[in-house]
Amino acid sequence: MDDLTTLQISCNESTRPAARNRILSARFSEDEYAALEKRAWAEGTTLGDWVRDGLLNELKTSDSEPIQTHIFTELVAIELVIVNALEPLLRGEKLSQEQTARIFREVQATKAARAEQILKKRMTPAKEA
Repeated sequence: MDDLTTLQISCNESTRPAARNRILSARFSEDEYAALEKRAWAEGTTLGDWVRDGLLNELKTSDSEPIQTHIFTELVAIELVIVNALEPLLRGEKLSQEQTARIFREVQATKAARAEQILKKRMTPAKEA
């Protein structure tokens, strides 16, 4: 077999990566384009490859969003339990079983709303004074 035949056989469908034949388009201002291009070059890649990688990475990370939200909500719950129980304990008081159960019930009822409130606050840019 000659080299050309070997090359043709080795490039069959099972070993060749899928062709990239779809194009997305977006419009940017000159300043936006320059900032994006600068960022891509700083990472040692072309703007097109940098944007493609960013979009594909976003696609992958959006799949893990529900578990991340759940974990964050549970972390907020732990914080709420600590905040609600710590003050009386630092005063030297003991929490009764009823007080402890009340704290846990309140945390379970409010943790999701509190987590959402914290996320919204962090996502909103701080207003300049």
